[in-house]
Amino acid sequence: MITKNNIFALIYHFLFAVSSSVVGAIVASWPLLFIFMLVQKTYETVHMSLFKVMHNYNQLLFYLVWPFKKRLRMDNFPTSPDAAEHFAECKHLFVFTVIVFIVCLAMYFIFKKQRKKALLNLDKSVALIFLLLPIVIFPFAVTNFDSFFVVFHHILFNNSNWLFNPSTDPIINVLTEGFFASCFAVAGIIYELYFAEKLLRK
Repeated sequence: MITKNNIFALIYHFLFAVSSSVVGAIVASWPLLFIFMLVQKTYETVHMSLFKVMHNYNQLLFYLVWPFKKRLRMDNFPTSPDAAEHFAECKHLFVFTVIVFIVCLAMYFIFKKQRKKALLNLDKSVALIFLLLPIVIFPFAVTNFDSFFVVFHHILFNNSNWLFNPSTDPIINVLTEGFFASCFAVAGIIYELYFAEKLLRK
C-alpha cells in the first residue's frame, strides 16, 4: 500500500539523486575541462594559455551557479546575445538544482538529528526501478552522443541558442563533445551510485 511517507521518500530521493548528479558534474567539469584541453590542446585553437582559458571558465562557472551574479563577463571570450541568453537559461536551471540539492541535504541532517530518518527510508524495489531508469537511454547516449545531446537540448530549451557559432562564441572550441560527454557520464555515475547505495544498505 502506498502511503504519504512512501510518496514523500520517493520524491525526496529522486530529487536528491538528480540534484546530486548535476552538482557533481558541475564540480567535476573543472578538472575534466583541464584534462581535455591538456590532451587535445584545444586551448591552442583559441590562442590562449591553458590557465587563461581555465580562468575564463571559472568566471563562467561562477556566473552559472551564483544567483546574485547577474551578468556574464569573461575576460578573454566574447559572448554573443544568443549565447548570453542560453547561458542565462542554464543559470536558472543550475541555481534551481543547487537549491534543491542544499534543501535535500539540509533535510537529511535535520531528520537525522530529530531521529525521524525513518521517514526517508526508500523501498528497495523503488530504488531498483530508479536505478534501472537510465538504462533505457544509456545505449542511445553511448552509441550516438551527438544525437542524444541534441535531443537533450530540445527537451530542456525551446530555442536553438545552444548552437554556438565558433566565430562569435569561441569558447565552444574548448567545450568539446568529449568534455560534455564526460560531464554527462559523471552525472550518470553519481545517480547510479546513489540508488545502488540504497539497494545495498541493510
